[in-house]
Amino acid sequence: MKKLALVATLLMPLSAWAAGPASIKVGNAGDLAELCGANPKDPTGAEKINFCHGFAQGAIDVDRKYAGDKKKFCMPSPAPTRTETMTQFVNWVRSLPAHKALGPTEGFFQFLAERFPC
Repeated sequence: MKKLALVATLLMPLSAWAAGPASIKVGNAGDLAELCGANPKDPTGAEKINFCHGFAQGAIDVDRKYAGDKKKFCMPSPAPTRTETMTQFVNWVRSLPAHKALGPTEGFFQFLAERFPC
């Protein structure tokens, strides 16, 4: 059984080994936007986009849990897809250099409040 696993590992295409793990560092909204705007065809693009979507969903879930009646934003019904929303976020960050310097959560919520006001 161990020999079979070793053979399968050795037969993997080099492209599967070439990329290595994605470097994911989010210090500000600009960093988050770069992850969200990654090319899915790049070797680590899917990892970056998945992190972006997970970050966004986690931030929204926590905000919704503790916001009570003081919601920062109100999603329309039907809501846009996560991909559409994050693409709009990327464009929002890139539209004004000051947006890049905001904290990742602060910037994301500011975008949502502007895009989807209550």
